[in-house]
Amino acid sequence: MKKFLFILIIGVCYCNQLSWAQQQSFDEKITDIMKQYQAIGLSVAVVKNNTMLFSQSYGLKNVEQDQILHPDDIFRIASISKSFSATAIMQLIEQNKCHLDDDFSDLIGFKIRNPNFPDKKITLKMILSHTSSINDKNGYFDLDVINPTHSDQYKNSYSNYEPGTKYAYCNLNFNMIGAVIERLSGQRFDLYIKEHILDPLQLYAGYCVDSLDKQKFVTLYEYDNNKQEFNPQPNAYLSRSLEIKNYTIAHSTPVFSPTGGMKISAVDLAKYMGMHMNYGKGFNGLQIIKKSSSKLMQIPITSDEGYGLALMKTDKLVPHKTLIGHTGSAYGLYSAMFFDPKEKFGIVVITNGCHVPEYTEFNPFLKDCIQLIYQTMIQN
Repeated sequence: MKKFLFILIIGVCYCNQLSWAQQQSFDEKITDIMKQYQAIGLSVAVVKNNTMLFSQSYGLKNVEQDQILHPDDIFRIASISKSFSATAIMQLIEQNKCHLDDDFSDLIGFKIRNPNFPDKKITLKMILSHTSSINDKNGYFDLDVINPTHSDQYKNSYSNYEPGTKYAYCNLNFNMIGAVIERLSGQRFDLYIKEHILDPLQLYAGYCVDSLDKQKFVTLYEYDNNKQEFNPQPNAYLSRSLEIKNYTIAHSTPVFSPTGGMKISAVDLAKYMGMHMNYGKGFNGLQIIKKSSSKLMQIPITSDEGYGLALMKTDKLVPHKTLIGHTGSAYGLYSAMFFDPKEKFGIVVITNGCHVPEYTEFNPFLKDCIQLIYQTMIQN
């Protein structure tokens, strides 16, 4: 793919409560940030006082076809997906089908024990908070990699520290969570999420590629530093129809990638964010999870990382503000969803490709966008 030449393209605005002057000023500033990071496309959605204040898209949905990005186009949002899985678990906890201190072995149906600490129980809470001592060294798209009866390399999926004592991000944790949702509910993972979270909140989204309008998929572009060019990543939206045809509940679950496979627009992700911002209640007034469950998800388990149950708390995005949310990155996509449950505002930003320097915590492009949005739309 040739180098991307940035040209400002603004999609149809979904919702805008800004004045014309505010809109023009914001568009100019966000465009400058996009140019700086060679961003291909960007979708923005902003909630303030429990109202969708602003939603806009910039740039391209598909470079090869010169398609403009629209606010209702959908992205594979990567790791923000984990919070949908955790929300589902909280629903099942409320139904007394499981508890946070349950032995995860009992929930998943095979032995989950760090061989270096065989007497230490690994709990559901540890899995949800990335304190399980499980890692992704064996990969995470096949649950057999950690099943001791199916793999002689399962020990490599455990790190050499005691479960519950340390945070280490791990995708395998949440693909296993997806399997547990299936075992406890009796429903296929994607169908459970649709019936119990997406449909009640009236969101057009899903984990199953084949159940969504392919015309709405935003092409993702990964930047090749050696060749200094963007390359499309079609694997982000591969059909799983064959795997689904031969699906086994609680075993084939990684097909849907509970850890990162949600497809949704920035607008609908902001509506979902609003549910967490209002402690389990959607903008339509429907309570998805109890207030106590929602608050529990937002409480950090480890002090340094600020990670709770698939939601994290940080004061490093906006100066002098503590926000709650999650980020995602895969196939060249970068996403962020952060909110303040007390001041009732939240910001969603998603790009389908950008060129950023190496970073340790937050994508600098998304961070710059979030700070601009806060200064322009929230602070004033």
